[in-house]
Amino acid sequence: MNPREKAPALSPVLLKELYQQRWRHNLKIPLFYGLLLTAGYLAWTASSVLFQWVMYCGMGYVWMSIVTMMHDSTHEALFKRPWKNWAFGIFAMIPLVVTFISFKEDHLEHHRYNRSAKDPDAFTMGKRGLLDFVLFYAYILAGGVLTIIQFTLLYPVRAFGRRQWLIHGAELLLRIAVLGGLLVWTSRLEVLDRFLKVWLIPGYVFTFLNSMRFIAEHYETPWNKGQLLGSRTIISNQVHSFFWNNINYHIGHHLYPGVPWYNLQRLHALLLPEITRTGAVVDPGYWRTFLKACWRGPESVERNARHLAQRAKLTEVSSSS
Repeated sequence: MNPREKAPALSPVLLKELYQQRWRHNLKIPLFYGLLLTAGYLAWTASSVLFQWVMYCGMGYVWMSIVTMMHDSTHEALFKRPWKNWAFGIFAMIPLVVTFISFKEDHLEHHRYNRSAKDPDAFTMGKRGLLDFVLFYAYILAGGVLTIIQFTLLYPVRAFGRRQWLIHGAELLLRIAVLGGLLVWTSRLEVLDRFLKVWLIPGYVFTFLNSMRFIAEHYETPWNKGQLLGSRTIISNQVHSFFWNNINYHIGHHLYPGVPWYNLQRLHALLLPEITRTGAVVDPGYWRTFLKACWRGPESVERNARHLAQRAKLTEVSSSS
């Protein structure tokens, strides 16, 4: 939470209910892994190239389900016991190479300094120079590669102490053992090409969807105004909300990050009067927001202020008509 901003007041009784964790909701974890493995098996054995690609895309979509579930574990909102959050987080991130400790530390820093100069994830904001454009569109097209570089090397070098480096190193060794072992094993079985397709193609689909989601969450929201105004809620549809674990209700998540994913829709309803009063950004869909960002390119503070002023005028006109 930005120190200059307080979360909208909710009663202690409501907050206690919202923060309460219920184990049955985590039954989605085996469901998602079951869907992932089923799609992987069908892609592995299918003779139709078109059907294979449908399964690859489905796997990428379900990987987003698992990663947004893992995201709750960074806030210790998935399981009551901290070690369970760590165990699931480390396991879930193995196929994506990125270490859980690196993602967790970066993500918590993002929450502390949301949409400010200290936010490690605020790379869409700059001076709209050549390098800003290169980084912005490179993240859209090759976000997976940039994410691996950021979380494996750049962020740890900047932010890690001895303890974090030890955990980070151990996680990297685990990935080398698991992924390296799978590469050697499938190579000996002469199915390395199929393994790489089942791993890397869905991985690229996931990183593209993740770039779309990530940009939509904060792009062209007010700069340096804290959590409520500096986040965007995407109403989207109930399919995305189910599979992506309500991450689209992002304003509520930033205001109360310890609230589990299954209570975020209720939290949004409770916050709606304050969201409306302050003019916080709520939009109807991911694609619409993402395509606007692709057209407009990277942000600057001045351009951001002009855009928000125009948005406020349009909102005022539509409200009065």
